[in-house]
Amino acid sequence: MPEQYKNESLWPIAFRLVSQEKQIGRWTTLSWSIQDVCLYDEEEKETLVSEQGGYLMPLELHRHERSDYRFNLSSREPHLFIVCEEDNEQLSPLLITAAQGLASGYMDGDYQVLHIKAPLQIQAWMEAFIGRHGEQIEYRRKRCKNKEQKGRSSGN
Repeated sequence: MPEQYKNESLWPIAFRLVSQEKQIGRWTTLSWSIQDVCLYDEEEKETLVSEQGGYLMPLELHRHERSDYRFNLSSREPHLFIVCEEDNEQLSPLLITAAQGLASGYMDGDYQVLHIKAPLQIQAWMEAFIGRHGEQIEYRRKRCKNKEQKGRSSGN
């Protein structure tokens, strides 16, 4: 397993994906959840990954996603999103992110997006990242009020 250390924009997180059979009408399906999230203890992370079939993935923050992080942090319950790929009824994680917009882009394809409540330590780390790099300001084009409107609705 490659060495990954926490820094100002990267936080390695260990977790397990657990399936449970659920009956929906006449059909049985697998319902997946995230369990045993480990943020700090390197020895515990190693045990989780090697002995319990867990995963170690980096949560990486990017400057261009700061407005997504702010939106997530301002929600009632901020979340982390784990994008997974299914192969033969087995899920494997591809990406962990705090940007809901990025995660939602995967929902249209053949991916499954799971989520967990973001731990308070991660929320504080995200706030510090935004504080270091500043709030991302989104510019929107303003319409000129005095400009002559053309088109079907203008009567021309």
